[in-house]
Amino acid sequence: MNPIDYIDQQRDEIIKTYHELHAIAEPSWREEKTSKYILNCLKKAGIKTKIFQGHYGIVAEIPGKTNEVVALRADMDALLQEVDGVVKANHSCGHDAHSTMGLFTALAIASSGIKPKNTIRFIFQPAEEKGEGALQMMKEGVLENVSYLFGVHVRPKVEVPFNQASTVIVHGSAATIKGKIQGVQAHASHPEAGINAIEVAAQLVDKFKQIKIQTEVPYSIKMTQLHTENESTNIIPETAFFSLDARAQTNDVMNQLQLLTQETVDQIIHETGAKITWTLEELVPAAIVNKDAMEITQLAIETILGKENVIPVCISQGGEDFHFYTAKTPGLTATMVGLGCDLAPGLHHPQMKFNLEALIYGTKILTETIVIASDK
Repeated sequence: MNPIDYIDQQRDEIIKTYHELHAIAEPSWREEKTSKYILNCLKKAGIKTKIFQGHYGIVAEIPGKTNEVVALRADMDALLQEVDGVVKANHSCGHDAHSTMGLFTALAIASSGIKPKNTIRFIFQPAEEKGEGALQMMKEGVLENVSYLFGVHVRPKVEVPFNQASTVIVHGSAATIKGKIQGVQAHASHPEAGINAIEVAAQLVDKFKQIKIQTEVPYSIKMTQLHTENESTNIIPETAFFSLDARAQTNDVMNQLQLLTQETVDQIIHETGAKITWTLEELVPAAIVNKDAMEITQLAIETILGKENVIPVCISQGGEDFHFYTAKTPGLTATMVGLGCDLAPGLHHPQMKFNLEALIYGTKILTETIVIASDK
C-alpha cells in the first residue's frame, strides 16, 4: 500500500493516538507510559526496536539496502506547569503531536512494504524540555551512520499559517545562568557595615540592561529569578541566588553574551566587593541551516500541500535541543519542519490548542520527506 494512502486510511487512529498520548503526559526523564505506548505500536507493526537502560528513549529501524541511515526524531516529554490551578505534566509544546506523527510515519512506511535504499531510523527522544535528551541519545549512538536527520515542530499561527509548513525552523540559542551573590551581613541600622546582596543584584540587573552588541541578530539577557534566605527584615542580606535567561539567534552571539556576562560580573565584584559566582546551565544551540535538507523538505511539502503553501523559513527565538545533533555532528544534513496548525494562544501556554487536521498532513509531509531522503 502507498504510505500516503495508509495515512488517509488511518486518519481516525492518528487522532485517537494523539488524544491517548496527550492524556498520559509525563515530564522529562519520566516518559514511561508514553514510551511503552509507542513501543507497543511499533512492535505490533513488526518494526525492529531498541530501548535503553536509565531512560525511556526508543530507536526503531526499517532496514535498507545500505547501512547509510536517514533518521526522523520525535520528542516525547511534557512540561510541568500550572493548569487551571493544578501543577501537572502538560503537553503545551506539542510533543504528543510530534510523537504521533513520528509513530505513524514509521507505521506508514512499514505497511507499504517499501525496501528503501537507505536504512530508516526513528528516534523517540526523552527530555527535550530540559535540553538534555538529544545529548543522551547521541551518547547511545543514535547518529551512527546517519547522513540525513529530520524533525518537526508545531508552530503558532502567527509564525506559520494552517495548511502550510516551513522547510526549516531557525531556532535561537537559549541558556539559563544560575548565580550566587555573597555579600556581608550587617544590622539594618548600620548598612554601611555590610554588603547588601539584593542591592548587588539590582546593580547586576542595571548592568545587564546596558549590554549592547553590535549586531542585527536578536538577543536578550534578563534576570528572571532572585531570592534570599534572609528571614529578618532588620538584617542586611548577605546571600542571594539569581537566574538569568539568555537568548541569541546565533551561536556566535550567544558566545558573546557569555563573555559579556563574565565582564559584567567582574565589574560588579570590583564596584561592590561582593563575591559572585555563576554557571551556565541548560544551554541549547541555535539552528544550523542546511540547504540540502531544506530542498528535501520543500519537495515533500510541495507534494503534500502544494507550492503555494511552502514557507521557506520560520524564525523562532525559542530554543530546541534538536540542534545539538547538528552542533555536535559537523557535516550532518538536517532540518526541522515547521508545521502550521492554527496553534494558539502560543507554545508553552497551559491552554495551547491546535487544529488536529494538521496531524494528518504533517504525517504525510514527514513520510514523503523520509521516502525522498532514503532514496538519495
